Amino acid sequence: MNRKQRRLCPLVTLFFAVTLACAGDVPITQEELVRRTQELYDAIGSGNRAPWKKYFADDCVFADEKGRVFDKPKLIADITGLPAGYSGTIKIENPQSRIIGNTAILSYDADETETIFGQNLKARYHITDTWLQRNGNWQIIASQAHRYYEDPAVGKADPKKFADYIGTYELAPGQTRSVIAEGDKLFVERNGKKEQLLPETSEIFFRKGVEGRILFRCNTNGKVDALIDRRNNEDVIWRKTK
Repeated sequence: MNRKQRRLCPLVTLFFAVTLACAGDVPITQEELVRRTQELYDAIGSGNRAPWKKYFADDCVFADEKGRVFDKPKLIADITGLPAGYSGTIKIENPQSRIIGNTAILSYDADETETIFGQNLKARYHITDTWLQRNGNWQIIASQAHRYYEDPAVGKADPKKFADYIGTYELAPGQTRSVIAEGDKLFVERNGKKEQLLPETSEIFFRKGVEGRILFRCNTNGKVDALIDRRNNEDVIWRKTK
């Protein structure tokens, strides 16, 4: 090897080192993250597992809106497609991202439309995915979803039953709330704050924007003896005092 060749060797080595480093450092954009995520949702209806295998890391953690936590094998097994008579789409809306080095966080709304034997249903979710680049490959390492709360459909009240509901209910000494009626509308009032009780059925009510239900419990004589504030399938009982 001559002197000129010896001078070139370090330069060649440096060139290949930089090339390899750049090959492992592939940037990604929000647009590309959204495209890949939409590809995942478009594959659900047909049960196409290929994008889910491709874009989720083998050591991923996936937590859905029901509180279930999946590893990758369980997640892939859950992609089974929609049954006969069902169809639907999920569209990504309002994406936001933070891309720093080899980590990218994509936060977005998922607007779901589902048709079940001709009947249309809608739901909205908010999801945050964390993408990690390893060996030049961007994959989701963690995903967390929750469903936006929406009020149930308003049903029809039976004002004839209001007389049974009206009264004062006590949670503990000094802690009371009142149920009052104004025409064909029912209200609950506590500490000067009055909220309308909207009927889901003639005996089950809810408050606008408040998750849970209000029910009125009857004793063995058929008389209302308690107001039940049901939250996430757990009951807070207010006993009727007058």
